Amino acid sequence: MAKIGFIGTGIMGQPMAANLQKAGHQLFLSEHHGKAPAELIAAGAVALANPQQVAQEAEFIIVMVPDTPQVEDVLFRADGVAAGLSPNKVVIDMSSISPTATKAFAAKINASGAHYLDAPVSGGEVGAKAGSLSIMVGGEPQTFERALPLFQSMGKNITLVGGNGDGQTAKVANQIIVALNIQAVAEALLFASKNGADPAKVREALMGGFASSKILEVHGERMIKGTFDPGFRINLHQKDLNLALAGAKELGINLPNTAGTQQVLSTCTAIGGGNWDHSALIKGLEHMANFSIRDK
Repeated sequence: MAKIGFIGTGIMGQPMAANLQKAGHQLFLSEHHGKAPAELIAAGAVALANPQQVAQEAEFIIVMVPDTPQVEDVLFRADGVAAGLSPNKVVIDMSSISPTATKAFAAKINASGAHYLDAPVSGGEVGAKAGSLSIMVGGEPQTFERALPLFQSMGKNITLVGGNGDGQTAKVANQIIVALNIQAVAEALLFASKNGADPAKVREALMGGFASSKILEVHGERMIKGTFDPGFRINLHQKDLNLALAGAKELGINLPNTAGTQQVLSTCTAIGGGNWDHSALIKGLEHMANFSIRDK
């Protein structure tokens, strides 16, 4: 049994933390931004006042918060994780944040004698609940091996990609692929429906060919049925594509299709859809076309 601090028990974090509990680990939670989930407390988690106290109690400290500024705050505020670390403790950031910032954060933590892993995840709320997340890790191999049993309680496809920052780079690459595939499916269904075909039947036909994909299977069905309750919110995918575009600028490369998809997500946000599931990207295209595939 490991002593694990878990900071960030939202849509993704809470089921991930629950899976660690089910595996027999002791959890310590921070209440610096609000009460810890009652379900985790009832299952034996200990609530503490701030991240510093969590880091003092735990061997591993997992962070799962929305964006780069929140990770920096949790780690380096006056009563943050860094203030409670001692040598050989392991900080694991499972948020999806800037690879560049991650390298800077890791350098500070590693310089203290503790160790840092960036380990963002893919699989959404469904994968978090099922313990089937894909986990992309950056850090030292020895530290990865220490943390591997924890990752195995939360995910299935677990890969040490490289050094610090490489896990976050892999996650940004993942988000580019997912976003562009969602847009491809949305454009195809919009084209088919506007042309008079039944989008459900078109999707069924495409599922048997080379265009078949998980996005067509899952999100294509969501688009047709209009079930856009979030598994992964549009505003979070916007954040990830912003990381991709900022990184591309740093690297001096162009990501034209990523930029185009970001514009469609921005349209969704402008019409009030920031908290829709990212499959609702189709609603941005529909808004621009003044046509809905679900109104036939």
